[in-house]
Amino acid sequence: MNNVLVIVYSYTGTSRQVAELLCSQQTWQLASVTEAHPRSGALGSLRCVLDSFFRRQPAIHYDGPPPGDFDAVVLVSPIWMLQLAGPMRSFVARQRYRLPDVAVLSVMGGQGAPNAAAEISDFMGRAPILSSSVTMREVDDGGCAARLQAFGTAVRSAEDSRDVVRPVTLSPQSI
Repeated sequence: MNNVLVIVYSYTGTSRQVAELLCSQQTWQLASVTEAHPRSGALGSLRCVLDSFFRRQPAIHYDGPPPGDFDAVVLVSPIWMLQLAGPMRSFVARQRYRLPDVAVLSVMGGQGAPNAAAEISDFMGRAPILSSSVTMREVDDGGCAARLQAFGTAVRSAEDSRDVVRPVTLSPQSI
């Protein structure tokens, strides 16, 4: 099934790299969440911390087709302080009623992916069909490519069969 949309928010570009690789492997369309007030420098990093700590929802822009036009959406986002990145939190909160089946792919330093999947589940009132994560180290050394391929295959299988087991987690390799 090719009717899957990948939606990415990326602060440093690492999550975008992951999303682009997943899209190229699966021939899926890519859409972006950006911030209305971009972050930079120490103050930008401090805003990341505050957004995570207080679970704030910063102002965003969405550049892509309506998510409801797809059978499934893959959300790709970084983890900040063991939490879902604020801009993706904003997107899910605003689009929760328009989102079809959702799979979650987190990009993290080492941990926090289950928290992001749980937060998305709370917003939507239903669990993602699949959640997984990759570490920044795996992205940097290219070790995530095979795992992204397996994740894409699992999303296709879940959508093709409609047999959804919730929640399913594919764990990253330990660092």
